[in-house]
Order: sequence, then structure tokens, then C-alpha cells
Amino acid sequence: MLRRHWQAEPPPCVLIVQSRRPGEGLEWDLLTGPLPDGAGPLDCLIAFAGVTPGPGADLSVNIALAEATLSAAHAAGIPRVLVTSSSAVYGAPAGDGPLDEDSPLRPVNAYGHAKLAMEAACAPWRDRGLEVCCLRIGNVAGADVLLLNGRTASPEAPLRIDRFADGAGPLRTYIGPETLAGVTVALARHPNPLPDVVNIGTPRPVAMANLATAAGMSWCWQEAPPTAIQRITLDLSRLESLYSFAPADSEPAEMIRQWHDTRDPA
Repeated sequence: MLRRHWQAEPPPCVLIVQSRRPGEGLEWDLLTGPLPDGAGPLDCLIAFAGVTPGPGADLSVNIALAEATLSAAHAAGIPRVLVTSSSAVYGAPAGDGPLDEDSPLRPVNAYGHAKLAMEAACAPWRDRGLEVCCLRIGNVAGADVLLLNGRTASPEAPLRIDRFADGAGPLRTYIGPETLAGVTVALARHPNPLPDVVNIGTPRPVAMANLATAAGMSWCWQEAPPTAIQRITLDLSRLESLYSFAPADSEPAEMIRQWHDTRDPA
């Protein structure tokens, strides 16, 4: 999604995209070799490569991918690396308040544990002179379970969303893919040193029911099971000190527009 956005609206910098498809960018399998010489001098390496949960997924590869990226950056003399982590490292919040970067890290699933281990693997590289910033991303509209599942929803088989005792559904931190592209470029080009970790999302949390409605999906309520968590949100104060959001960036309709504009035509 980011690649398609950057192709349509090139950022104010030279962007070299790694690809496994001939002719689409820099061909580089980061697990098997160093950064190709043809890349030229780079100011920042952005690592979005990762393994997500799924049948047979080896989540430990996330650590190997980060190690390979940092090793390549160090060898090539690239001073800054952005590594994609996840808000899953926090696990279930202790209360209703947003989670900031200093909140306890208590992942509750294998993906969260893998991302936390990946973050730990980044620490020694900072001692070697690399500036490594781990991006703890919330939900990206269009790459999330809600919208991906909702693509096949119909009036006969609607998407089901948990409803809690107060009559409302889940509240989450989201970001649209175009906004994520802007945040990524801004962090890559930031003139001052970045913090070790930054939460990534938009400032106002999103009701998942509102997102499904904005997408025009068929959905209905189901009573939330006792284990469901209504509110999991991130404190974006640190990111807001580094990036200026537009008011519409937090709106479900704008996130859906961005998803439609960057989704795979197939």
C-alpha cells in the first residue's frame, strides 16, 4: 500500500524501494546478502519486512529480518534505521487509558512476544553507532483484521462486531496507509535524533463499528465474550511532537478513502 501511494505521490526525497519483482525497485533479499552496491549512499533504511500471524508462520523470522537489516545498514554506513514493531508488545492494558511508550510490555500472544524480542535485538546496534527507532504501529486501515474480513461480508453473512455492556463496540488506534506513508517519510527525514521507540497511529481512537460503516460493509453486533477488551488505544504525544497531523487523519471516512486508493486492484 505504501509503495502504491509513493508511486502516485512521490515524497520530497529520493526513495529507493526494495522489491522481489524485477524492474520494480532495488532487488535485494535481505536475509541472504548485503545491501547491493547500486543502492548508493542512503540516509535512512526503513524496514517494513516482517512475518505476521497465520497458519505455519514462523514469527521468529522477525528477529532475523531486523538483524539482517541492521547489519546491512551498519555495513553500508547508513546512520538511521526505522524498524516496524507493533503495539502488540504492550499486551492487554491494565485500565482504559492510552498506552504510552513507557507502559509495561506484557505481550499476550506469540506475535507480540516476537516483536518484543525483535526490539531487544535492536539494542546492541545502538551501541555500535546506529540510530534505531522501533515503530510500535497500531492498526493500519486495510491491513487489519476488521477490514480484511469485512471485504467478504454480505447481508446474508455480515461481519460481526463485539458489543459491550455500555452498548458500544471496540475502540482502537488506527492509521490510514497514506498517513502512515507521510509519517514514515517525516521520521526518516527528521533533522534531530529520534527516540528508541515511537507509537504509530492517529491522535483520536476509532470505533471499529464506525470504520465498518464508513467502508459500507454489512455488519451486525454480537455480545462481547468475557475475554474481549473494549478499549486498546495508544498515546500519540511523542509522535505528535515529531509529525503534524491533519484533523481528517483520524476520521474513519478518510482512512477508508486512503485504503481504497492504495489497495491492490486485484
